Amino acid sequence: MLDPTICNVWFKKVLIDSGSALNILFAGSLTKLGLTKDNLIPVDSPFWDFDTAYHAILGRPALAKFMAVPHYVYMVLKIPTEQGVLTLRANVSTAYECEREGLTLAEAMDLSARMEACIAGSEKVHTSSRL
Repeated sequence: MLDPTICNVWFKKVLIDSGSALNILFAGSLTKLGLTKDNLIPVDSPFWDFDTAYHAILGRPALAKFMAVPHYVYMVLKIPTEQGVLTLRANVSTAYECEREGLTLAEAMDLSARMEACIAGSEKVHTSSRL
């Protein structure tokens, strides 16, 4: 979890995920950078929608591009530069807030799915009781 400034825009919630094969910039972040969907290059890869508490997720492509090495236990990202190794430290309180927000979002989505299943089940009962 980093809070970088990109093109003079501060992103408070950027997840570093070496398990992700994608770099993901969410629509709100795209707008903050002054970009539109027309600035994007379409790809032919399958992708499923999901909700998250983050502004962006930087995966293996970004880590490889910057030759960055994440150290998750210490919440540090190290990037080699001409002047030496740049060490970026995570904001622990922001990471905690994001985790809580993500859990709240997951609980809300689970509750919504349960409600939909309950409504679908009640419709089946209502239909079968007419017979």
